[in-house]
Amino acid sequence: MNLPNKLTMGRIIAVPFFIVCYILGYYIPALVLFCAASLTDMLDGKIARKYHLVTNFGKIMDPLADKILVYSAFCLMIGDRTIPAWMLIVILAREFTIAGMRTVAASEGTVIAAAMSGKIKTVLQMFAVIMLMLFHGVPETSGLYAPVHLIAYALLWASIIMTVYSGIEYVVKNIRVFRESE
Repeated sequence: MNLPNKLTMGRIIAVPFFIVCYILGYYIPALVLFCAASLTDMLDGKIARKYHLVTNFGKIMDPLADKILVYSAFCLMIGDRTIPAWMLIVILAREFTIAGMRTVAASEGTVIAAAMSGKIKTVLQMFAVIMLMLFHGVPETSGLYAPVHLIAYALLWASIIMTVYSGIEYVVKNIRVFRESE
């Protein structure tokens, strides 16, 4: 297994540790784990492209690892009422729609590449999670409370807007997948 794929697997392996830390209220270790795992997303792609280590495993598992990490965090944040459940429903609806389209395309021998808007969506979601976790650690009496709160929820809303936009863009660009499969 090459280094980029090891980094991807490391991201997946980090998720249960992140979840346990978060559930137990150890937000700083959870934040460190989440940040480290998020950084592996950037690193594995750069290394794979630079050294021509792109594999089918990486093409499938890298975006899956991102989703496992980010959506685990969002699930936890629904549990403690940091975010409303409808936001995750919107995110998951987009993901299931695109996964379905990719499956249909693959059955027809077509690979649909990820668009830049989807990559931006993932980065915004990761930054939103990081800021929302930072928000947990800021006392309401602190002068940082209001700015951290504002930034965290601005990033969350930006990620939701980009989620919807990238989903629509994906469907519009690839609607032929459904037309061809009829």
